[in-house]
Amino acid sequence: MYFLYNIVIVIVQFLLKIVALFNKKIQLFVDGRKGVFNKIQKIISKKDEVVWFHCASLGEFEQGRPIIEKLKEENPFKKIIITFFSPSGYEVRKNYQVADVVCYLPLDTKKNAKKFIELVNPSIAVFVKYEFWPNILRELKGRKIETILVSGIFRKNQIFFKNYGFWMRKSLKAFTHFFVQDNNSKELLNSINFKNVTVSGDTRFDRVNEITKQNNVLSFIEEFKANKKTLVAGSTWREDELMLIKYINNEATDQEKFIIAPHNINLQDIQKLKAEIKKPVVLYSEMRDKNLKDFQIFIIDTVGILTKIYSYSTIAYVGGGFTKTGVHNVLEPATFGVPILIGPNYNKFKEAIDLVANESCFVMEDYEKLSLHLKKLFLQNEKRKIVGNIARKYIEKRIGATSKILKYLEDERKIK
Repeated sequence: MYFLYNIVIVIVQFLLKIVALFNKKIQLFVDGRKGVFNKIQKIISKKDEVVWFHCASLGEFEQGRPIIEKLKEENPFKKIIITFFSPSGYEVRKNYQVADVVCYLPLDTKKNAKKFIELVNPSIAVFVKYEFWPNILRELKGRKIETILVSGIFRKNQIFFKNYGFWMRKSLKAFTHFFVQDNNSKELLNSINFKNVTVSGDTRFDRVNEITKQNNVLSFIEEFKANKKTLVAGSTWREDELMLIKYINNEATDQEKFIIAPHNINLQDIQKLKAEIKKPVVLYSEMRDKNLKDFQIFIIDTVGILTKIYSYSTIAYVGGGFTKTGVHNVLEPATFGVPILIGPNYNKFKEAIDLVANESCFVMEDYEKLSLHLKKLFLQNEKRKIVGNIARKYIEKRIGATSKILKYLEDERKIK
């Protein structure tokens, strides 16, 4: 199976170059990997002590971020390299200043794995949540490099737990320690004879908790909000927006304001969204010299400020719940202690399942549900406060994964 895997990887490498001619995302994937080795050579030397973090995409980066930032704060002379597999992660965080190098992870051929590990020569490798590349893991194990998994989560249907998955189980032997999110993951690893497992929880809780301590002041949002009750709809897709548009146009009162931060900020789509709303609308890109308090809807056609905007929400709507991939990050609004509304596709996300179960997050299967919940939550101040407090306490009870992981590294003298 390992032999077949290597053949498939080489074929995939060839096919991606062809597909890249017709697909912009794949083109980013292919072109972004071309200069990786040169980039590393320019910044990393054999004398450097390097800590390498690998994140599949943006969500995994956010899970690794608390560890990265705390580690750099306590060990400023160590060099940090962060790799991404996906363009959606790399393109957003390629200028992340805490890291010395941010780049794509080369495709997992034997040749690439050997060259990458030789150049980086990490004192420790940290994989975030998942992504298990057999050739890279073999190189790490062969060189006896400390390798840990953080915020890991395992499911019974993964290849490791199948009869035919012995060759991938072998790859897991590269890990010195597994820090997993839940007991189920620990039990699954134990069932295939991995005992080096700690249930530490999810580092994202530390990350979102830190958000509440940063400066979240946005004067233009304060001006727009004008002390009125405000729904913040983050990472919305078309299906989410159609329901919000219907409510805004037909049922919203003058005392309700709406901030919409679409997942897709394509100019044509933003203009279409604006045109469909029959109440006064202002765009972030057009707000200069505008009297923002006179508008009822604020469309955020930029990226990077949604977490701060959630701090101004009376109610939060998190988009993506009507797509195949599922709902976006519900922890960001939860940390600010507000009720959350989502679409029906959330079952792949434990935190969303938990928040729905404790009734601080409500599922909108259709417009009628959305209208009903918005009316109740806008009107019932005490109910809204109680629900929001439940969401915030959910976050507070799960803080601490980062400190557990850093303590392990320090105790084991991996980070000096």
